[in-house]
Amino acid sequence: MKSFFQFAERNTSFKQESLAGITTFLSVAYILVVNPLILSQSGMDKGAVFTATALTAIIGSLLIGLLANYPIAIAPSMGLNSFFTFSVTIGMGIEWPVALTGVFIAGIIFMILSLLKIREKIINVIPQDLKHAVASGIGFFIAFIGLKNAGMVVSDPDTFVTLGNLTSPMTALAVLGLVITIWMLVKGINGGIFYGMVITTVVGMVLGYISIPSSIVGHVPSLEPTFGVVFGHLDQIFTPELLAVIFTFLFVAFFDTAGALIALTSQAGIMKDNKIPNAGRALLADSSAGAIGAILGTSTPATSVESSAGIAVGGRTGFTSVIIAACFAIALFFSPILSVITSEVTAPALIIVGSLMAMEISKINWSQIEVVIPSFITIIMMPLTSSVATGIALGFILYPLAMVAQKRFKEVHPIMYVLCLLFTFYFIFLA
Repeated sequence: MKSFFQFAERNTSFKQESLAGITTFLSVAYILVVNPLILSQSGMDKGAVFTATALTAIIGSLLIGLLANYPIAIAPSMGLNSFFTFSVTIGMGIEWPVALTGVFIAGIIFMILSLLKIREKIINVIPQDLKHAVASGIGFFIAFIGLKNAGMVVSDPDTFVTLGNLTSPMTALAVLGLVITIWMLVKGINGGIFYGMVITTVVGMVLGYISIPSSIVGHVPSLEPTFGVVFGHLDQIFTPELLAVIFTFLFVAFFDTAGALIALTSQAGIMKDNKIPNAGRALLADSSAGAIGAILGTSTPATSVESSAGIAVGGRTGFTSVIIAACFAIALFFSPILSVITSEVTAPALIIVGSLMAMEISKINWSQIEVVIPSFITIIMMPLTSSVATGIALGFILYPLAMVAQKRFKEVHPIMYVLCLLFTFYFIFLA
């Protein structure tokens, strides 16, 4: 096992990888609760979606861990499940089985693009400065999510966001967890992020802010309401509306995954010479999970940015992903325990991990304006639009234009010009 996962080469251990896997799982476990809640609003069976969510995360995480040896979780994407429910089924009036068929077709197309190494090629030609911008931008995005989940920043009609009520019980608990976690990390305590979540949960229970679960073991809901429904609607995918939906799933999932892979492999020290080893295998794992997830009954999965929490704890190999998959498998039977893992408990981990990922910003060449502006727009638009893909798209439009203005157009790979045109087309006609 140590040889297969290259423990020695990546300077890790069984204990370190296991702790990283548990940390990532705790950071992403909310998807088991939130995904069914969101997709059920489209008419899907909540219990079936819960089981499909867990199984998709198990399969996706195992695939990326075993095929690519990455310490990453794959689980249904939060942005895409909202798009599926509120834009496609409710907004466009497309029935959920047909929309799910669109997800399935997008997954199949992804698999083909991955096997042809087209996705890998695109990721590898992204300029180094933009890769650093993507990584740091995701850091800002993750930190913003953490601050929002903690209640430390809230919406405001005049200023859009403002400081929340730090004295409210759950927000105060999150602040306490943040302080505890920072203290442990500064003291050099290995696994400080994980221990911080555990301590925060225990304190919340003692103070009565977090309910103690009434039971430990729960039943596994049946997949029957959603399993395989996509195969009965393949003849409906060629309508203009659904073709646009498939393209949007492709666009958002493609660049969400690309951005996450760039950020996470950079954080884990896997990226070498501006290239990601085994990127093709990782992308194949991601796309396969998309097709399988649609068959099981969930919207598009993606590389989870919350994996950064486990990487920060020390996850360096695919064994971390195996542990993540094992945790999701256990969660199928012990779902009541998940009720204690609130967003306020995991918020400190996201804030701190986002801070660590934002360190990538120092590697950007801030002395050249043609690099500065696209990089800054890439970074700032991710948290402001709540979309990794939107930040990438705007940066990829501006970068070639800025380089052409500086007569450095020969330094830009032709694929970047193609992406510039595609993103421009997307914003004009589909966004």
